[in-house]
Amino acid sequence: MSSKRRNVESVNHSLRKKDKRLDSVGVVDVIHEEAVKAGVKEAWRSKTKFSCAEAIEVDSHPFPHCIIRNFIESSSFLESLKKELLDLSFHEKSNDLYKFKQSDDLKKSQKPHISAVRKVLFEEFRLWLSEVLEVELRSTVDLSCAKYENSDVLLCHDDELEGRRIAFILYLVPPWEQSDGGILDLFDTDDHLQPRKILKSLVPSWNTLVFFEVSPVSFHQVSEVTSEGKCRLSVGGWFHGSSVERPPRYIEPVLPQNPHLPRDESLLNTWINAQYLDMSFQAQVQEEFEETSEILLKDFLQPEKYMMVSEALKESNIRWNQKGPPNKRCYSQADEASLPECVRQCWELLASEAFFLLLSNFTGLKLHFLAPSGDDDDDDDDEEEEEKGGKGEKTGEVEVCETINAGPSLKEPSTPGCRGELQRWQHGNYTLIHDTDPGNAEFALDLLLYFNCEEWKTTFGGFTSYIARDEDEELLTVYPESNSLALIYRDKETLKFVKHINNHSVDHQKTTEEVRDFYDFSFVYYE
Repeated sequence: MSSKRRNVESVNHSLRKKDKRLDSVGVVDVIHEEAVKAGVKEAWRSKTKFSCAEAIEVDSHPFPHCIIRNFIESSSFLESLKKELLDLSFHEKSNDLYKFKQSDDLKKSQKPHISAVRKVLFEEFRLWLSEVLEVELRSTVDLSCAKYENSDVLLCHDDELEGRRIAFILYLVPPWEQSDGGILDLFDTDDHLQPRKILKSLVPSWNTLVFFEVSPVSFHQVSEVTSEGKCRLSVGGWFHGSSVERPPRYIEPVLPQNPHLPRDESLLNTWINAQYLDMSFQAQVQEEFEETSEILLKDFLQPEKYMMVSEALKESNIRWNQKGPPNKRCYSQADEASLPECVRQCWELLASEAFFLLLSNFTGLKLHFLAPSGDDDDDDDDEEEEEKGGKGEKTGEVEVCETINAGPSLKEPSTPGCRGELQRWQHGNYTLIHDTDPGNAEFALDLLLYFNCEEWKTTFGGFTSYIARDEDEELLTVYPESNSLALIYRDKETLKFVKHINNHSVDHQKTTEEVRDFYDFSFVYYE
């Protein structure tokens, strides 16, 4: 009995020694040297550069950031930390802004090495940061582990959230090359404090810690990981303090709505599949649309017209302009003046008076003065009720779509209009949800007409997702499908984005890698 007790005591003593050793794990000694602290402090304050051998580097461009190499002194500790982290449960995170795997919050983890690194970061290192950056940092803990693997990405953003003051990332990666992706890209900004272009790229490396000030200009991204076999593992989070004062967010100018073009129904007969011009079929489409506030009309254009436009989009000398800024969107928009004749005619079709009336028949919306309105239906119902002595249920009312909280609504009389673009989508393109988008403040009918999607797979991205404001769950997903016309009615609480197109869209089997792409006419109509 006594022998067993001694063995237990011996084990407990060993555990206490181990815990004590873990608690004593610290950061690299060089950062505590007075000359180094003074150099970092001066560079941060004056927004200049400072470096000490290969251990530490401070730079203020495009915004203040610092790189500390060999951050943790013990290499054996780091290996054990990495093992603990990889044993955690990870959750797939995916929305308009990112796709990667993340652990639960690590602030309460009892794993010995995770606890030890948390203690180092939020005690020793936090005090060092407060001193050299001359900013009071609270003891609030924001810490998690992230895994980025092939096609994972974190798109351009500024990290701003109430209380966040300093962001940090500690990398635990294998030997890493720029060609592997997963690079921390830092953006410069324009006169409106909007991100413009990548000014500096930091390649992850083992036991390197990067931190930067969270501010209105701290725009950065983690570029898509393109390596097939490497895992970009890191622990990161934020130190909290008083937020930097932020100027009002820049509001982009509202693009004008264009009235319909004076084109008659002969244009419809020339371009559109005959079944969609049949009035009884239009009534079926409207009935389905009023149930769901969305519909997909396949084989919409006549085959010869579709093929003509498709070939012109692939082979013509259309001028494409990059659309930004990168914290909101990244895709190519066609210069209307450069469109070949058949593509221009397709544009005119979608903007024509006859097409506005056709859309009214498809949806029940008042997009043309000849289209019946909700008011007309109500008047008819009132007359019917009077004839019945005020009894009976109303019929013919347009119901709001429960699927996406959209659906036609009664509005003050106005002139219908539209906005339209011809867009090209390929690897690296996306759009993001942003709260300053003026288009989110109006009821609208979205139209998407797709071209050249024959080889497109859902795993590539590029699909359009609709979500309810302040929620992550997708209400509707529209996948690119050649010669299909998607119509979606959305309200002020419904937002949309185009999912980032990943590197799987690139054909790596060919001698020269071929970038797959597709095109769409993207129009928005307003009653």
